[in-house]
Amino acid sequence: MKPEKAIEILKRQREQIPAIQNERRSTGNNPSFNLWQRNTKTAISKIFGEESDHKKEFGSIRYSLMAFVGDTPDYVFDNAFCSGLDEAHSLLTSMIAEIEEYGIDGNFIETKNDAVALVELICHQFHKVARQLQQRHDNRQTIEINDEYDVQDLFHALLKIHFEDVRPEEYTPSYAGSSTRVDFLLKNEKIIIELKKTRKNLKQKEVGEQLIVDIAHYQTHPDCETLVCFVYDPEGRIANPIGVENDLERCTNSISVKVIISPK
Repeated sequence: MKPEKAIEILKRQREQIPAIQNERRSTGNNPSFNLWQRNTKTAISKIFGEESDHKKEFGSIRYSLMAFVGDTPDYVFDNAFCSGLDEAHSLLTSMIAEIEEYGIDGNFIETKNDAVALVELICHQFHKVARQLQQRHDNRQTIEINDEYDVQDLFHALLKIHFEDVRPEEYTPSYAGSSTRVDFLLKNEKIIIELKKTRKNLKQKEVGEQLIVDIAHYQTHPDCETLVCFVYDPEGRIANPIGVENDLERCTNSISVKVIISPK
């Protein structure tokens, strides 16, 4: 999210606070509060992250008394409610100032779904990037995508645009007496990426068989919640890519499996 947009959202939530306080004081109720609290919590999560200190600090604000007796007057409850909103107002002001001063980390991935979507986008756009690299100025040297190692090198570079911690050539724990190397692990996001490039002796049948075995291996990996299998097929050796994708994505229920064959 761009800093300007984040500031706009936080200011909007802050500006709603006086009306909510007045509503409570005049009617004794606060029907707008729950919606405001939920929307503010969502905004902070989207801007700073699900596990951020910002979200935890906002969540710790109290809008009611910790203890009271039966004859506690209503104005005491109102004061506690409005005091909590004053604290929220100050916190939102501090967050706005923080973004104005330091901006937002451009490498931050807001949610797990965003991270998976970015990896999928790289897969879908990979062929366009590989093709564009052949159009070098003055016929300068470029990377030729001839085998899986070339695919790994280019894919690694594209991952580094969005992810700080990209770990190549990780190994899965032993499965059925053997272990296997995975191409990339995004440890913070718990995503494993397996890359393949079709060739004369690696067509639809062989790709499917290999990925079935790989998927079984990855279910034992402690850092794998999502497996993305990217099959680069520039020569169109796979006759039914959508069918292969659908079949392989049904292979397991213990981890989320995304299979992308591209180009189609």
